[in-house]
Amino acid sequence: MGQVYFTRHGQTIWNVENKICGATDIELTELGHKQAEELGESIKKQGLPIDEILYSPLIRAAETARHISEVTGLPMRMEERLKEQNFGKFESTARNGAKFQVAKTHFIDHFEGGETMLHLSQRIYNLLDEIREESDDKTYLLVAHNGIARIVNSYFYDMENEEFARFGIKNCEIKRYDFK
Repeated sequence: MGQVYFTRHGQTIWNVENKICGATDIELTELGHKQAEELGESIKKQGLPIDEILYSPLIRAAETARHISEVTGLPMRMEERLKEQNFGKFESTARNGAKFQVAKTHFIDHFEGGETMLHLSQRIYNLLDEIREESDDKTYLLVAHNGIARIVNSYFYDMENEEFARFGIKNCEIKRYDFK
């Protein structure tokens, strides 16, 4: 049985400002670049059995993956399906806003111009199914976003709706998931 690793991109200015980035292409802060380099050092030091980095096309994830790749020597490849969910009217609004907290539990809502949770789940689950088929031969590090972390976690663990909506990981935190 194989495994996959997941990390969230380094810090962005909108993370600092407590705004929803979503599909908006926001760059890393100076700290975000440093976090990515430190994560690369940690991966290298631990000798994690990663063969390749797959990353979201958004700049914050691409730059995080680049730093990790430069430190570890791991090859990297963009994976379009890892792009963060488009939160429609909630893009750039407060992450902890009451209306957004409720909206995150509406799985088939487009948020007036965004992407539904179900559509997001479909593309991430399809990607994870493909990775699972390769997992005996190759281990990937997925570099993406907090919304994607929620979906990845739900692929491996049962979660209640509110638990799902609250789930998240810190910038450049790494998690390992084992296929069964």
